[in-house]
Amino acid sequence: MSHTVEILSVGTELLLGNIANTDAQMLSQGLSELGLNVFWHTVVGDNLQRAEEAVALAKKRADIIITTGGLGPTCDDLTKNVLAEAFGKKLVFDEGSAERIRSYFQRTGRPMTDNNLQQAMLPEGCTILENDWGTAPGCAFESEGVHVIMLPGPPSECRPMFQYRARPYLLSLSEGVIASHTIKLFGIGESSMEAQLRDQMNAMSNPTLAPYAKEGECELRVTAKASTDQEAQALLKPTVEQVKKLFRDKVYGVDVPSLEHVVIETLKTKGLTLGVAESCTGGLIAKRLTDVPGASHAFKGGIVSYTNEVKERVLGVPPHMLERYGAVSEEVAAAMAEGVRRVLDCDIALSSTGVAGPDRDDRDNEVGTMFVAIATPMGTHVRALHLGNRPMRERLRTQTASHAFDLARRYLSGLEYEH
Repeated sequence: MSHTVEILSVGTELLLGNIANTDAQMLSQGLSELGLNVFWHTVVGDNLQRAEEAVALAKKRADIIITTGGLGPTCDDLTKNVLAEAFGKKLVFDEGSAERIRSYFQRTGRPMTDNNLQQAMLPEGCTILENDWGTAPGCAFESEGVHVIMLPGPPSECRPMFQYRARPYLLSLSEGVIASHTIKLFGIGESSMEAQLRDQMNAMSNPTLAPYAKEGECELRVTAKASTDQEAQALLKPTVEQVKKLFRDKVYGVDVPSLEHVVIETLKTKGLTLGVAESCTGGLIAKRLTDVPGASHAFKGGIVSYTNEVKERVLGVPPHMLERYGAVSEEVAAAMAEGVRRVLDCDIALSSTGVAGPDRDDRDNEVGTMFVAIATPMGTHVRALHLGNRPMRERLRTQTASHAFDLARRYLSGLEYEH
């Protein structure tokens, strides 16, 4: 049976923009992995009438409603009350949940006010989703052909509650096994990728193929349902191989966390070391590398050479080169990579230099003009980037760092560099 899902997020702070709705993003990603179709995202404030209207609408159009937020101890935490009334269920006191709440406060050494026990009021006959990461328990029930799952709002609670409590409940709703693989691509836009696969995606039913755009890269998730995991994997394999053959060296991995993860793991496998020299990225390349567990086995370090003085004195970039070409140039990017490879005595080195904005530089290079370089025993290669002139420093830096990782990936995998 195909299910339709609505995610209902409760909290005025979401409407005001005080916090981002990361719960809904996380849930959508997790639900797509289960092969469940999210058709609607709804955000409603802490207002009884509007919450009742939102639930009434969700009840009409979805057969799975997942809520986040509104389960706490204060008077504006109204999710349970609204959903219980909408489905004709009484709220009853659960002593087991109450005891867990008391134990939580004892463990953390915090005083517990009586209103915290409101969190132990749960819809009669529901499946209680124990919260080992906070105080408010979640719950799930089925009524009038609709499955309702309530999860707490804080992301530090919502994420594990979905993974370890709601996910098993959802898996029990359908027979068989759902399996998926995520194909990661770099160097192709989402629209170009989707255009090449549109007819195939529209024709597929099992497995399915769904595209996702991330910052500067793309993902394709292949999902299949079968009686056993072995059968599901057999369904997935031809599509995964077809996509890899279609996009060839733009595919940097299947079920891998990130470009930088692939770079670190490949360096470790080959017994090689890496260093970086950064200007426009301001340490982001090094930061992303050191986010990868075990990076110390391959990453020697980085130098943030933000000024010309540091480029000259630390990296050994010739002053006449800076004077003639400027810091944002192919020549200086190459000299930075070669310099840091020499200074850190590493096998390969990456560099970045460019204009992250909001204004052009003193050579009139427009915002988004970037250069990344790689220095290796085989020589030095520079990639020139024109990433657009919108003054979005974070986006430009992220994309520039990813291009640097792509240079390293290509060298380490014996692939040709792309411009």
